[in-house]
Amino acid sequence: MAELTSMIQGNCHVFHRILRSCKSAGEQLMTRKPMSDIQIEIETENDMRRTLGWVQLTGIGLGCVIGIGIFTFSGQAAARYAGPAVIISFLLAGVVALLAALSFSEMAAMMSSSGSAYTYAYAALGEYWAWIVACNLAIMYELAASTVVMGWSKYVVHLINIAFDRNVSGVVFDPTLTWKSGTVITLTGAALDLPAIAITAVITIILIVGIRQTAIINLILVFTKVIILLIFVFVCCRYINVEHYQPFFPENQGSFDSFGVSGVLKGATFVFLAYVGFESIGAIAQEAKKPTRTLPVSIIGCTVFSMSIYVIVSSVMVGLVPYSLLDSQSPLSVAINTTPYEPWLSIIMDIGAIVSLATVALTMLLAQTRIFYAMAHDRLLPPIFARIYSNTKTPWISILISGTICALISGICPIDILGETTSVSALIVYFFVHISVIVMRYTYKNMPRSFQVPFGAWPIPTIGAALCVLLLINTSKGAAIRLAISMGIGHIIYFSYAFWHSNQRKILKRDASTTSMSEFISTIEIHSGSFTNIDAEGSSVNETAV
Repeated sequence: MAELTSMIQGNCHVFHRILRSCKSAGEQLMTRKPMSDIQIEIETENDMRRTLGWVQLTGIGLGCVIGIGIFTFSGQAAARYAGPAVIISFLLAGVVALLAALSFSEMAAMMSSSGSAYTYAYAALGEYWAWIVACNLAIMYELAASTVVMGWSKYVVHLINIAFDRNVSGVVFDPTLTWKSGTVITLTGAALDLPAIAITAVITIILIVGIRQTAIINLILVFTKVIILLIFVFVCCRYINVEHYQPFFPENQGSFDSFGVSGVLKGATFVFLAYVGFESIGAIAQEAKKPTRTLPVSIIGCTVFSMSIYVIVSSVMVGLVPYSLLDSQSPLSVAINTTPYEPWLSIIMDIGAIVSLATVALTMLLAQTRIFYAMAHDRLLPPIFARIYSNTKTPWISILISGTICALISGICPIDILGETTSVSALIVYFFVHISVIVMRYTYKNMPRSFQVPFGAWPIPTIGAALCVLLLINTSKGAAIRLAISMGIGHIIYFSYAFWHSNQRKILKRDASTTSMSEFISTIEIHSGSFTNIDAEGSSVNETAV
C-alpha cells in the first residue's frame, strides 16, 4: 500500500511538473515585449547613424517597390489571368497595399525600430506571432530579392541580344532547377545563373560600405527608372489601339484563375509583389532623422506614387498590343514592338529595367539585414547577426549572410516559383500589422501617436486584414507548399534556438524565481508565526501549572 501511494504521489509530481512547464512555455510564446523596453532600445541602444531624411527614405521605398512587378509580372498577369483588366488588378492590389501602408505608418511612428513589422507584432501579439511575422519577412525579402536579381539577369540577356545581336548561351544565364506543374522539381541542364550571383555580390558590397552611400546610389537609380517609365508612357500613348481593351474582362475559361472577375483577383495576388517594399522604410527607422514625422510621409507617399505609375504604365501596355502576346519576361519591350521606336526604345526600357531591378534588390536586402539585426538584439537569433562594422556602422555579418542566401536561391531556382510565394508572405505580414494596430489601440490607449489610421481604431485595419485574406484565398498549391516548407524550417530554428535564448524567456525566469522566493519567504513567516504562537501558548500553560 505504501509503495502504491508513493508511486501515485510520484506520478502526480511528474504531472504537475509537466503542467508547470507547459504553462511556462505558453506564457513565453504569448509574452509581449513592453513598450518601455522598445523605447529604451530605440533611444539608448541604437548603434547606427541617423542620417536619412524623408527624401532618402521615400527613395529607398520606391527603389524597393518599382521593379519586377511592372517590368515582368504585369504582362504575365494580363496574358494568364486578367486580360486588359490587369489595370484593375494593379488598382485592387494597390488599395490593399495602401491600407497596409496606413497601418504601417501608425506602428512606425510609435515604434521607430529596425524590426519593423516583427517589432510591432512583438509588442502587440507576443513572441510566437512576432516570430511568424519575422519568418514571413525573411521569406518575403529574400525571395523578392532573389526574384528581382533573376529578372535583372533576364534583362541583361535581352539587352545583349537586341543591342549587339548576339544570342548569349543559356548555360550560365539560367537557373539550375525548375518546377513542373508548380510541385515537381526537375533539373534544367544549366549550370548557374551567373549574372544574378554577380549582381548580388555587388549589392552586398554596397550595403557594407554604408547607409548614406547606399541611399545616394539608390536615389540616383530611382530617379533614372522613373524617368524611363515616363518616357515609355509619353512616347507610346499615341499608338494605343482602343480595340485592344475589348473585352475588358475576358470570358472565364472554366477555372477560378482564368480570366473573368475571379481572374482579376488572381491577377491582383500575382502582381501584389509589385507593391512589396514600402514597409522596408520601417526597417531602416533607426537610421532616419525625426522618424515620427518622416516615416509616415515616406511610407504613404511611396505607396500612392507607385500605384499611380503602375496603373498608367499597365494601361498603355495593354493598349499597345493584344494581352495574349504579353506572356513574356519583358512585356514592355513586346508592347514597344508595335511602335516605330523599336529597337532604340526597347534598349532604353531594358536599361531602365536593369537599373530598376538593381535598386529593388539593393533595398530588399537592406531591409532584411535590419530585421535580422533587431531579432539578434532580442536574442531570437545569435548575437553575431547584430555585430556592427565600426567604420561604416552597418550590420556586416547580417549583410553577408543575407547576400549569400540570395545568391544561392537566385543561382539555382526559377523566377516563376518565387514571385507568388513572396506575395503570399507579404500579405501575411500585412494582415498581422493590421491586427497589431487594433490591439495597440486598446492596450495602449493613452500612448501619444504622431500619426493615426483615420476613422477610428478598427474600420480600416479590419477592411485591410479582410482584403489580405481575400487575396490569400487565391494562393496556388505550389506557393502554399513552398511557404509551408519555409515556415517549417522557421519553426525548427525557433524551437531549437530562439525559444531557449530569448530575452523574454530570461525575464520570465527571473520573475518566476523572484515570485517563488517571495512565496517561500511568506511561507516561512507564516510558519514562524505559528511556532511563536505555540511557544507562547506552551509558556502560558507552564506558568499556570506552577
